[in-house]
Amino acid sequence: MSSLELKWLEANPDVNHVTAGVCDLNGILRGKRYPVEQAKKILSEPARMPETVLHSDIWGQDVWENSWALDSGDADSMCSYTGRGILPVGWTTVPHVFLPLWLLDDAGKPFKGDPRGSLAAVQERYAEKGLRPVVAMELEFYLYSLENGKPLPPRQPGRAGRTDVCSVLGLDQLEQLEGFFNAVYEACAAQGIPADTAISENGAGQYEVNLCHVADPLRAADDALFFKRLVRGIAQKFGCGATFMAKPYGDQAGSSMHVHFSLIDEAGKNLFDDGPEKGSMLMKHAVGGMLRALPEMTLIYAPHLNSYRRLKPHALAPVHVSWGYDNRTAAIRIPGGPAEARRIEHRVAGADANPYLVLAAHLGAALEGIEQEIRPGAPIDGWSYEEDHPQLPTEWSTAIDLFADGETVRRVFDERLYVMMANLKRHEMAEMAKQVSDVEYDAYLGSV
Repeated sequence: MSSLELKWLEANPDVNHVTAGVCDLNGILRGKRYPVEQAKKILSEPARMPETVLHSDIWGQDVWENSWALDSGDADSMCSYTGRGILPVGWTTVPHVFLPLWLLDDAGKPFKGDPRGSLAAVQERYAEKGLRPVVAMELEFYLYSLENGKPLPPRQPGRAGRTDVCSVLGLDQLEQLEGFFNAVYEACAAQGIPADTAISENGAGQYEVNLCHVADPLRAADDALFFKRLVRGIAQKFGCGATFMAKPYGDQAGSSMHVHFSLIDEAGKNLFDDGPEKGSMLMKHAVGGMLRALPEMTLIYAPHLNSYRRLKPHALAPVHVSWGYDNRTAAIRIPGGPAEARRIEHRVAGADANPYLVLAAHLGAALEGIEQEIRPGAPIDGWSYEEDHPQLPTEWSTAIDLFADGETVRRVFDERLYVMMANLKRHEMAEMAKQVSDVEYDAYLGSV
């Protein structure tokens, strides 16, 4: 533990409690509240939480289909402070701080069944080769107001009507939410999150914030997770909600988590840049590995029932196993720009995905491509939705099966994680199947 954390607490006596927690498979933070006097202990000594907290379902319930939980009697595991730093939480009634934790294995090392631990294991494989991934994430979200239990574009304080105009890159839409975005950027600065450009997106009440490139995938995934939490918290403070659902409205644009990825050596050289406009062969091998793994990794990128509403043709969301240069209809895009900034953009993940698992899947598959020198095939050209390319899974159940049986999945992820993930999603799918929707009542109740 650095003395910086304790000095920060001493300099901020208004903080009266701390929260500490881990990130579960669904990307939800779960943990405990402590009196501020316990902060020193949390920062310096492992805490105890049940391993089952990692695979709680989306409703926060235990998933007893997991054999490890049954075998251990739901035993506690040790969890430790990640070293990220104190994260001020200023949008609640009483200011407090959050301390991020991750689970440890029996040897006191990061547990590979923990989403953050799984990414750390992939990152370590790169480090052993003298390679450092440089990662940036783009996160889209909707602001909304609830009426009769349904989300609608939010009402603006002091203004008539709603933000119900679809205006991509509309400056007026950003200015109407000046107070909200000022608060978001202030919170990002307080938490060390490198928030960059904000734009109005294609949907009514939809926005995107880009996070800057960092040469540390763990840090990048932390940033994305904490960003999502603070956006939801600040939205509530402004009288509305924020959602990172992949497709909150059937007739509006979906929300994505686009990931930009390049690779540098120990001297800081971008290994995806060999001078020409097309990028290095190493970059193409990384693309080849990512493409080969796409069908079995789709569950990571689209983990929920709602996720598959986003992956539809003609919506600038990917539906094929494909790549291309500066082509937004491809699953993997090589953006234009100067050669020294050559990078891969992976466009499949929705904003609802777990950022640790997304980066572990991206980077693990790319490393396999590099090690095995997998060629990606020909890039696509033009509007590709009508062309004949291998398809991504279009159904949740198919994606679960492909993930459970995936060969690359088994090499990238620890057995405990991929078994827990498959069991969790089968459990959630079964629970969803028990529910009768309003659409079914409207269609069938009085007519059949």
